[in-house]
Amino acid sequence: MTFLEKLKASITNSNSTLCIGLDPNLDLLPQPIKDQFDTPEEQVTYFCKLVIDYTAEHCAAFKPNLAFFEALGRNGLAVFEEVIQHIPNDKIIIADAKRGDISSTSEHYKKTYFDQFKVDAITLNTLMGFETIEAFSKLEDKGIYVLTLTSNPGAEDFLKRPFEKFDMMAQFIADQLAKKSRFTKSHLGMVIGATQAEEATLVLKYHPEGNLLIPGIGAQGGSISELEKALKNHSGIPLINSSRGIIYAGKDEGDWPEYVAQQAKKMKQKLMNITEQYV
Repeated sequence: MTFLEKLKASITNSNSTLCIGLDPNLDLLPQPIKDQFDTPEEQVTYFCKLVIDYTAEHCAAFKPNLAFFEALGRNGLAVFEEVIQHIPNDKIIIADAKRGDISSTSEHYKKTYFDQFKVDAITLNTLMGFETIEAFSKLEDKGIYVLTLTSNPGAEDFLKRPFEKFDMMAQFIADQLAKKSRFTKSHLGMVIGATQAEEATLVLKYHPEGNLLIPGIGAQGGSISELEKALKNHSGIPLINSSRGIIYAGKDEGDWPEYVAQQAKKMKQKLMNITEQYV
């Protein structure tokens, strides 16, 4: 099964374009978990597994953010592995690693995430050039999401500045990804921030078949209605990510997983107009 086939199947089966971001911040974990488990590794593992259990029916994908697992120290990657193994096989798993290196270093990142952990996709940063994607681009069952127009204010520093003949560097990146897609087996998609929805249309037109990873709704305040407008003519399939707004919805309540499930269900419903374009 190719990455695109699995992505389409996951969205169809779940009737959802929602992606759940797994950002296990120790400072924000529900108090009942802190009371029940002594070590950070146990707390994060249990928290993520319950989030997965209570949200899987409402989403098409999960996006564990490597920073929160690496922060656990030498056991962090073992926790990451245990968590992703708990994700149902029919869901897309995106390693939010934002790696961006070249040559043998990039090859070893590829070995880590694609060969060892067997995730479906990874986020990459191409600031060192498009050779950063080469090691990851040879497998038709894998996807790459390249940082293109991110949701943070720092997008102004590079991605929204003029570059070459383009009004924004983000347009140049999208254009290059579209051209390189003709010669790669892995799918070359884009990370487009929901907080940039009004400008996203100007970028999406350069890579109309590119699948999208869209952070920025929920806690970051991206507009779903504006996003719907931006995606109206885009054929590439979006996964729309929400992390904090869902996984910490239960705060310190004893039945916090129920709040998480309810918030995931609500977000799935809010995204339904977008989802219906792709199901």
